[in-house]
Amino acid sequence: QVQLVESGGGLVQAGGSLRLSCAASGSIFSINVMGWYRQAPGKQRVLVAGIGSSGSTNYADSVKGRCIISRDNAKNTVYLQMNSLEPEDTAVYYCYVHVRYYSGGPYSGIWGQGTQVTVSS
Repeated sequence: QVQLVESGGGLVQAGGSLRLSCAASGSIFSINVMGWYRQAPGKQRVLVAGIGSSGSTNYADSVKGRCIISRDNAKNTVYLQMNSLEPEDTAVYYCYVHVRYYSGGPYSGIWGQGTQVTVSS
């Protein structure tokens, strides 16, 4: 019943910027971890960036200095600002959210539908 809706993907020239958004909706009690993964054709899905409930962040080495992950808890939304994009950033980007459905309950991982990012040279 909980759904993640991603937006912000598209085509951009090398050196350009995109801002991805992922909004969670449904019966949510709380959210802790939020993050972004990406998967290029023929490749495994890998972590791009993550952000915890305390605001701590981590980034893949390939995007450090070029990407910023942030969250708006009031909107149950996580963002990924991507700058200085390179053709190697081309992939489907997936939102990932850890959701708790009731007080004291476990957290369950939820995936977004994916949004295509294509960087041309």
